[in-house]
Amino acid sequence: MTISWIVTVVGIVVSLIGYYLTPGAWGYGILGFGLAHVVLGILDMFRSPERQRRK
Repeated sequence: MTISWIVTVVGIVVSLIGYYLTPGAWGYGILGFGLAHVVLGILDMFRSPERQRRK
């Protein structure tokens, strides 16, 4: 769960950097990269651990 929070927070920081660079193509790419990390971090929070799935 800690890793999921780290990925989400890093994604938010990267998204903010991309947001401030948005007039250029690099800004949109960085923004999308950050948003993808936010989504993946949140999805990972809802996933059950491997130990619980085998029971």
